Amino acid sequence: MTSRGYDVFFDYNSIKAGDFEQIILSEIEARGHFLIVLTPSALERCKEPGDWVRREIEHALQHQRNIIPLTFEGFDFKDMDKYLDGELQRLKNYNALRVPIDYFDAAMDRLSNDYLNIPIDAVLHPAPTQNQPAVQQAIQHAKSEPQPTHNQMTAEEYYERGNRRADDDYDGKISDYSEAIRLKPDYAEAYNNRGVAFDNKRDYSQAIANYNEAIRLEPDDAIAYNDRGKAYIDIGDYNRAVVDFNEAIRLKSDFPEAYNNRGIADRKTGKTDQAITDYNEAIRLKSDYANAYLNRGIVYEEDKKDYQQANRDYQQYLDLGGSRRDEVRGWIEDNKRRMQ
Repeated sequence: MTSRGYDVFFDYNSIKAGDFEQIILSEIEARGHFLIVLTPSALERCKEPGDWVRREIEHALQHQRNIIPLTFEGFDFKDMDKYLDGELQRLKNYNALRVPIDYFDAAMDRLSNDYLNIPIDAVLHPAPTQNQPAVQQAIQHAKSEPQPTHNQMTAEEYYERGNRRADDDYDGKISDYSEAIRLKPDYAEAYNNRGVAFDNKRDYSQAIANYNEAIRLEPDDAIAYNDRGKAYIDIGDYNRAVVDFNEAIRLKSDFPEAYNNRGIADRKTGKTDQAITDYNEAIRLKSDYANAYLNRGIVYEEDKKDYQQANRDYQQYLDLGGSRRDEVRGWIEDNKRRMQ
């Protein structure tokens, strides 16, 4: 886009100068066009209210920008319904442009000629003066980035194919993520997802090794710390698990899964009150978090002997569609007998 003469504001990782939030939101308001790159995994975190991709899309919708979804191989809006709730459902109404990897330049020509070549008053609005230093820094950073190589683009295809495989196709996932890493050795997300696949195979040493590499490449990735913490729980190293969950929460304070997982590790180390506090916070952040209710109920039943509260949590777990239904119903009946 820059080479075609457009003044591009590129939300690239972060902005080192100025108020990040205000710069991003004000730039969306100041510019007429809003391009969103959609790969199969691009919207997976949009269910979280504070997710930045979600906030940016909502802001563009609110200010009626010319929203242009750019869809890459493997992306299909019908697969994204579970992530697009509320205002985000409107995203599907915008005319998307498919971007085949083999015809990338042709797609960019079409984007420029057919999608952006329209008179929009907002395009004429200058960026807010107070943000110019940081905006120019972001623009220059984007211009200085090397163009994607064929290997990088192909690595993305292998990564997305690994994501699309059946949940229990662990070997297939590992194969795809390994090929993505071969083509792009600094692919932190591929290392992390390969770690998850090894974790699911119960090959915990390989899982932890992959999480270590993901964290080395992306030390601010809360998800990688959370995933490594779960692996430490699986091998019984609860103290290390707590350290990882602490770091995940430090990096992302609204991370319900990390609170839930820390609660599990807390209980294993005898800190039952802290475990309940963590489960409470997980539920506060995600009110339909069935497993957090289940885990809290177990603490109330087995450690606190508060069978009435345990049953309330178990019933909430059932109401939310928890999968261990027959087992939990049996626990509820056992607790009722204990209270008689």
